[in-house]
Amino acid sequence: MEFSVLLCKRCTLWERLLLTASILTSWHLSSTANVTIELLPAPVAEGDNVLFQVHNLPDEIKAVAWFKGLGNKKQQIALYVLDKNLSKPGPMHSGRETIYHNGSLLLEKVTQKDAGFYTLRTYDRGGKFVSTITMYLYVQAFVWKCGRLATFGQPTIESVPRCVAEGGNVVLLVHNPPENILGFVWFKGRAKFKNIVATRLIQDMKATVWGPAYSGRETLHSDGSLLLNRVTQKDSGLYTLRILRTDARSEYTEVQLQVDTPHSQFCNPFASSQLMIQPVPRDAAEGKDVVLQVYNLPEDLKAFSWHRATYRAPTLNIVKYNRATNSISWGPEHRIRKTLYSNGSLILRDLTEKDAGIYTLIVLDKNFKIERLYGEFFIKKNVTQPIVQITDTTVSGGTSVIFTCISPDPDVSIRWIFNEKNLQLTERMNLSPTKCGLKIDPVRSEDAGEYKCEVSNQVSSKTSPPVSWGHHK
Repeated sequence: MEFSVLLCKRCTLWERLLLTASILTSWHLSSTANVTIELLPAPVAEGDNVLFQVHNLPDEIKAVAWFKGLGNKKQQIALYVLDKNLSKPGPMHSGRETIYHNGSLLLEKVTQKDAGFYTLRTYDRGGKFVSTITMYLYVQAFVWKCGRLATFGQPTIESVPRCVAEGGNVVLLVHNPPENILGFVWFKGRAKFKNIVATRLIQDMKATVWGPAYSGRETLHSDGSLLLNRVTQKDSGLYTLRILRTDARSEYTEVQLQVDTPHSQFCNPFASSQLMIQPVPRDAAEGKDVVLQVYNLPEDLKAFSWHRATYRAPTLNIVKYNRATNSISWGPEHRIRKTLYSNGSLILRDLTEKDAGIYTLIVLDKNFKIERLYGEFFIKKNVTQPIVQITDTTVSGGTSVIFTCISPDPDVSIRWIFNEKNLQLTERMNLSPTKCGLKIDPVRSEDAGEYKCEVSNQVSSKTSPPVSWGHHK
């Protein structure tokens, strides 16, 4: 997204926030200016040395100027003449800045006060202004290194409930978020400026800033999930979530929301006469059972059959029923863990991960017309027991302690337990975005005790062995 300096001066609050959240914003005033800036390291925490590394600086550029801000002369850090290796400090030079011959800027021992916009201006041999590039530096008070024994998958969004009728509420629930979250931007439709519903930065600004697509019925939760209240047909369609990360990258994920009428067959199969399938439950536990529930199977059909399938074509025969002979024919090895009901429903027992997927029901009616229906369910594995690791760190003014809940399971909820009760967060406590990290800074005597973490998914939960902190201090 591109803005000019003049436009930014007239930005509304949420426009400024979006500009900040974009991390990297460039203004190219010349078609020949293809300069880019890379932050090293990323993310940046207090005490780090950070390099604004300049790439692709054209040969025509003979001088550069760095600014703390959007380019105001009073905010100049330094002017550097490349071919003469001369540097002239500006009003914002603190003694910790160094400009190199390729235009890169080194800022040593950054603090929270160093956070903000940094602008690079380039000039040709005649001193003529060529281009401006602006980058936002985000400085974390603490960089979470919340370990996992297994790699998380990509972020996904689930509509909860999957079916919502007009007037109901629905949550667009975020799964598998990254740990290094800077903030969230929700869009109604594709990721365009005018489609923004809401923006929130995790640490810089707790409040949600609403965009042009905000209807007044949305709520943005701290984990990035979006609640829509009293939905209407106009709320149907694509929603896009942009997850802003502290390493200057973004992740995008989408969800399709379907809003039905109160008597829709999709939301209420009992109110419809149409043939349909509904897996019960949709998210099944490993080792448990699932029913592919069939509604409104015609009484005068000729035959029907179940197949393990893709949407394109059946791939493996499970069972066939012939009404004329009232016979059931099972496919190879499919009788053992399955039961067929008279209404066409199929139950699968002792589920494994391999059982998850798409199943096809093929119905042959009295007129020899074939109808295909598809049902899909997912398998949720029982979580394994997590463990808690403790790291003590000495900081100015006292000691901090970091508790890390380590689990091999992705897409879990985490709850912290202190002395057998839910941990009550204080102003000295900070949770990582996915809650797998707990930092207390500074720690006090009342923090001494036993700590545990509980991980859970839709089908199971496990609690870590307790760890003690503080009693031996």
